[in-house]
Amino acid sequence: MLVLTLAACQTIGRLGPHTAPFPANPVLSGEYDNHEQVWGGRENATPIVAPHLVVSIEELPAGDWSIWHVRLDATTPLEATWALHRSVAADGSVIMLPHRASVANPALGKAFDAKEWVPLDACALHGSVDANGLSLSANGEACAVLAPGIGAQAALLPLTIDRTGEWLHLRLYVDQARGADAREDLRRLQVFGGWAAVNGAGPDAAADSNDWHMDRKVRLGSEGGRYTLAFRDGNPSGYSLLLERLTYREGNVPVLKLSIVDDRSGRTLAYAWANPEATRIGLSLGWVQVGLDRAAVPAG
Repeated sequence: MLVLTLAACQTIGRLGPHTAPFPANPVLSGEYDNHEQVWGGRENATPIVAPHLVVSIEELPAGDWSIWHVRLDATTPLEATWALHRSVAADGSVIMLPHRASVANPALGKAFDAKEWVPLDACALHGSVDANGLSLSANGEACAVLAPGIGAQAALLPLTIDRTGEWLHLRLYVDQARGADAREDLRRLQVFGGWAAVNGAGPDAAADSNDWHMDRKVRLGSEGGRYTLAFRDGNPSGYSLLLERLTYREGNVPVLKLSIVDDRSGRTLAYAWANPEATRIGLSLGWVQVGLDRAAVPAG
């Protein structure tokens, strides 16, 4: 893990935004997760497995600001929140300027106030944006001057942002310690909702048992989402659902996989596969039955 020390000033060379209209911009809002990248690294015994990263992006009503919540699951978990401001430079290129909060609890959503955020000019990302995606990069050496003054959270500053389709490819400040090509490949999370019924006797349930415990508020994300099945009294049943997008056979077979997991051993008891574009997926083992629909997400 990159260690950030010393202290430095917050801004270098203020970059003023151009007044030209912002070009066509793909919608970034949503949650992104590199679950498959982490899974693939472990499956293939990659020497250095990419850390698990979750990024949640909220486009603000103003249109040229977005809030990025970044969470790195490591031995010592780390989280950071950045406000990114989009503008157009005089040469027509796009600038996304990261800001860090100057107050403990900055207002978000409609109450967002840019005055509560400090620009990190040396970490500005430059590049292009169109209706198909975006490609932006920052000067890592220039950004390094600010990193000590930001503290440990600087590790989660984006140095490159590439968005194409459902993919968000990021290179963070901390990735420099893993080599020149290190980056995180995150996919936009799709949410499935539906129902599950588990028999109170578990896998040993008799065929005529009526001890069914129904849950109609199941909600699972497609990138490694996990849901604990509970009995009607709220106590855990000892089993969970796991939903994930994976690719088998050397990258030739992408699937959406729904699994039943024994929480005590961590062992997968059974699973069902569907194509990644599937809008429905389910399974039945007799003692447990599940039905999920991409279009039937329960409120919550």
